[in-house]
Amino acid sequence: MAESMLLFWGSGSPPCWRVTIALEEKKLQGYKGKVLSFEKMEHKSNEVLEINPRGQLPSFRHGKIVLNESIGICLYLENQFKSQGTQLIPDSGAEQALVYQRMFEVLTLQEKVVAIIYYFWKVPENERHESALERNKKALNAELNMWEGYLGKLPPNSHITGKNFTMADVMLFPQLACAFRFGLATDKYPKMFEYYSRVKERPSVKASWPPHWNESPPMMDVLKDI
Repeated sequence: MAESMLLFWGSGSPPCWRVTIALEEKKLQGYKGKVLSFEKMEHKSNEVLEINPRGQLPSFRHGKIVLNESIGICLYLENQFKSQGTQLIPDSGAEQALVYQRMFEVLTLQEKVVAIIYYFWKVPENERHESALERNKKALNAELNMWEGYLGKLPPNSHITGKNFTMADVMLFPQLACAFRFGLATDKYPKMFEYYSRVKERPSVKASWPPHWNESPPMMDVLKDI
């Protein structure tokens, strides 16, 4: 079944990484994957635009079915291959509700991490406003403390919704890994760093680790004083 799947993805992109982790967890390693360069604008190539007119990554096709939103792809994989690999969405109503809650809360974390990274990346130094940066840092600090609190209420060695690795972890881990790569202080958020250090050793995460992260150090440490 995996042989009929095609995934265009970018190394280090949390939305892309979600999909590659989900594919690993669902034992779909035989898919056709192609890593594209954002810097070279390969995500705007004709081969991507043929299945994703927005020219964004990830772009995914399974046979004649096309899906280009990362959360949609992950839910599709879970529902189509429910009995295969790791069950990522629990059957219990209460557990399922918590997984969905944390899954979509990750989008708020993503927004606040990206706001700072892109501010440094896109805005020339002489055009930056310290007040805007401080607002973004304060917002991200509050968000990170919320996630630190979630983990603090769980037993040791828990995943983000409890003992089992779920779709909420598929969503959270890439975003958290990105934050630590961009300099997030490990001592300020000990619960999240412990979670990150443990989950990064999971086979699906190791198998899908961004290739260029192994080859080069991060270019920015913009989150170091959050």
